[in-house]
Amino acid sequence: MVNLYKTLVRPQLFYFISALSPHYAKDKELFEKVQRRFTKMFTKLKSKDYYERLIHLKLWMERSNS
Repeated sequence: MVNLYKTLVRPQLFYFISALSPHYAKDKELFEKVQRRFTKMFTKLKSKDYYERLIHLKLWMERSNS
Protein backbone atom coordinates (compact mmCIF):
# COMPACT_ATOMS: atom_id res chain seq x y z
CA MET A 1 0.00 0.00 0.00
CA VAL A 2 2.89 2.36 0.75
CA ASN A 3 4.40 1.63 -2.66
CA LEU A 4 1.10 2.50 -4.33
CA TYR A 5 0.95 5.76 -2.43
CA LYS A 6 4.55 6.61 -3.33
CA THR A 7 3.97 5.71 -6.98
CA LEU A 8 0.52 7.12 -7.66
CA VAL A 9 -0.49 9.70 -5.08
CA ARG A 10 2.67 11.41 -3.90
CA PRO A 11 3.96 12.48 -7.37
CA GLN A 12 0.57 14.04 -8.11
CA LEU A 13 0.66 15.94 -4.84
CA PHE A 14 4.20 17.18 -5.46
CA TYR A 15 3.20 18.37 -8.92
CA PHE A 16 0.09 20.08 -7.59
CA ILE A 17 1.94 21.77 -4.74
CA SER A 18 4.83 22.93 -6.93
CA ALA A 19 2.43 24.24 -9.57
CA LEU A 20 0.73 26.39 -6.96
CA SER A 21 3.36 27.78 -4.69
CA PRO A 22 5.14 25.65 -2.10
CA HIS A 23 6.14 28.61 0.04
CA TYR A 24 2.54 29.22 1.09
CA ALA A 25 1.68 27.57 4.38
CA LYS A 26 -1.80 26.56 3.17
CA ASP A 27 -0.28 24.55 0.30
CA LYS A 28 2.03 22.70 2.68
CA GLU A 29 -0.92 22.04 5.00
CA LEU A 30 -2.93 20.57 2.13
CA PHE A 31 -0.12 18.16 1.26
CA GLU A 32 0.33 17.15 4.89
CA LYS A 33 -3.41 16.68 5.33
CA VAL A 34 -3.42 14.05 2.59
CA GLN A 35 -0.37 12.33 4.06
CA ARG A 36 -1.86 12.39 7.57
CA ARG A 37 -4.99 10.71 6.31
CA PHE A 38 -3.00 8.04 4.50
CA THR A 39 -0.80 7.25 7.50
CA LYS A 40 -3.86 6.88 9.74
CA MET A 41 -5.04 4.00 7.56
CA PHE A 42 -2.51 1.73 9.27
CA THR A 43 -4.18 0.57 12.47
CA LYS A 44 -0.92 -0.49 14.12
CA LEU A 45 0.42 3.04 13.78
CA LYS A 46 -2.62 4.95 15.03
CA SER A 47 -1.18 5.36 18.52
CA LYS A 48 1.95 7.07 17.14
CA ASP A 49 2.10 10.73 16.24
CA TYR A 50 2.23 11.92 12.63
CA TYR A 51 6.02 12.26 12.39
CA GLU A 52 6.62 8.82 13.89
CA ARG A 53 4.21 7.34 11.33
CA LEU A 54 6.09 9.09 8.51
CA ILE A 55 9.40 7.68 9.70
CA HIS A 56 7.98 4.19 10.13
CA LEU A 57 6.48 4.22 6.61
CA LYS A 58 9.61 5.85 5.15
CA LEU A 59 7.65 8.87 3.98
CA TRP A 60 9.70 11.30 6.03
CA MET A 61 9.97 14.86 4.82
CA GLU A 62 11.89 17.68 6.44
CA ARG A 63 9.92 19.29 9.20
CA SER A 64 9.41 22.98 8.51
CA ASN A 65 9.98 25.58 11.21
CA SER A 66 6.73 27.37 10.52
